[in-house]
Amino acid sequence: MGDRIRQHFRKQGETCASMGSAFTGRLLGVAADRMDGEGAVQKRILDWPEGRRLDDAVALRFAGALHALVLSGKDSDLAASYPAGGGGSDDDTLWRQASAALLRHEDFVLEFLDHPPQTNETARSAVLMLGFQQAARDTGLPFFMLEIGASAGLNQHWSRFHYSLGENEWGDSASPVRLTPEWRGKAPDLGAIDIASSYACDLNPLDVSDPDQALRLRSYIWPDQPERLARLDGAIAIAREQGVRLSRANAADWLSASLALRPGGRTTVVYHSIFWQYLPFETQRTVRSAIEVAGDLADERSPLCWVRMEPYEEDRHKAALYYTHWPDPERKILAFADYHGRWIQPV
Repeated sequence: MGDRIRQHFRKQGETCASMGSAFTGRLLGVAADRMDGEGAVQKRILDWPEGRRLDDAVALRFAGALHALVLSGKDSDLAASYPAGGGGSDDDTLWRQASAALLRHEDFVLEFLDHPPQTNETARSAVLMLGFQQAARDTGLPFFMLEIGASAGLNQHWSRFHYSLGENEWGDSASPVRLTPEWRGKAPDLGAIDIASSYACDLNPLDVSDPDQALRLRSYIWPDQPERLARLDGAIAIAREQGVRLSRANAADWLSASLALRPGGRTTVVYHSIFWQYLPFETQRTVRSAIEVAGDLADERSPLCWVRMEPYEEDRHKAALYYTHWPDPERKILAFADYHGRWIQPV
């Protein structure tokens, strides 16, 4: 029972380890080896419907649920095995405490497993910003910005973050969100950008003013990456102070309606990050069609730019920053990057 789910856990653990989270990799590997079906949580995981593991990311849901117990202070015994609590336990102790936590907080974990993972990785803004800089150079007009798959809408405030890219800096020097990716190449040109308005949508948006929803977002930050958690907390503080314009909507429907209302004298910027792969094929086709139709109607006074950080089509171990600008569309790759924005390599 559960051989395929165990394989899914091991593979996800290897991925987490390769992306800088040795602890999450270890946790998922230990779980894969030692889950025995005790209790409702383990039974549900091992009996997860066939063919849905990758789409549902059940291993990440499991890891997120345990981290939520730690972050919320609900389970001090489990917290002692986590990095913030010392993290010095061996595999036997880690699993004993994790499996006991699954039994103690069964209802909480089962409810947590009902929802797909959501992240709002603020470091991806350092990648996207290169596309925004290109759009500003190409058009010279204020931005009308539309983000799809925005999660909690935190990256809507990308212009309030501080960036150190190579030798150059940009943004708010007093920002609680400071992005300092490893820069692999010549320092970029960073000019002023005028944002006239910014809107976003998500099928299941998170409201970070709600402590429970903020906890869910925080729980998907891997426990041994405190710098990511600090950036997220800074972005949450900005969002709570400034607010977000975030709609609960299907990306295809919302974007089609928003593009129909795009104003003249503005550069419309459609953007997203690590989102496209989660869309059904039909939704991808509808979104692409809506953008291309709007692009066909674009002119020098109402240009359209599509900026997206998504898995590189030829090597999915890294992301690419794709950029298309209408009225003269030509898709370009502006940079490659780590999925969490740890490094950026301009093209």
